[in-house]
Amino acid sequence: MKPEITDRIFNISDKESFRECALEIFRMQFAGNKVYSDFIKNLGINPSNVKRPEEIPFLPVEFFKTQKVITGTQPHIMIFESSGTTSGGSGRHYIIDIGIYEKCFLRSFNIFYGDPADYIIAALLPSYAERENSSLVYMMDKLIGMSSYPESGFYKDDFESLISAISVARRKKGRVLLMGVSFALLDLAERYSPDLHNVVVMETGGMKGRRKEITRTELHSVLKQAFNVDTIHSEYGSSMDGDPDQGPSGSVDTG
Repeated sequence: MKPEITDRIFNISDKESFRECALEIFRMQFAGNKVYSDFIKNLGINPSNVKRPEEIPFLPVEFFKTQKVITGTQPHIMIFESSGTTSGGSGRHYIIDIGIYEKCFLRSFNIFYGDPADYIIAALLPSYAERENSSLVYMMDKLIGMSSYPESGFYKDDFESLISAISVARRKKGRVLLMGVSFALLDLAERYSPDLHNVVVMETGGMKGRRKEITRTELHSVLKQAFNVDTIHSEYGSSMDGDPDQGPSGSVDTG
């Protein structure tokens, strides 16, 4: 992506600048991404007739499982893969410029929570930590590296060490962010039910085949009661439990 377009993405200030930037990126993707271009043509859409962002067609996620979706001629430097727990296997996201992804999740974190250095950041991601090429693990590794607290880290499924680290954090008067995959947070809730008041608890969605799927509302209700917190934040935006302002919406993850 051209540097000037990237700069504009992160400096959108109103609806009109968003509209102009979104349409420019759409036309750039149409011109430089063969998979997307063929998709648009097969829909019978003329890009010049697309005047509003809501008219831009989204490429179905299935394409990322069967096609190499990439824009331009630059070689990719890395590949993120989805968890592959849904039918059809893993989706693949070819990365040309990792700096855009890093800037995206860091800017989102800054907007909603402030400086990562001010937090003890604990990741409870057993299914992800066992895999390579996870964008979520990449993001958390970067955020953990920005934390100024040695207690920050990946706890996999070591619940006792996690609870101990949170206790240490409280004694240090540190702010705590616990990011966990849904089934691991439920395991923590059922086995220990730790009091996590004043801890930011964020779920990253999905049971990844480890548990029966439940609605987000049900998940949050169980976790709030077990952890003694008022709100469960969500990596994917609105908490959906009565507080739509909780949780970042700009941190896009492919698993």
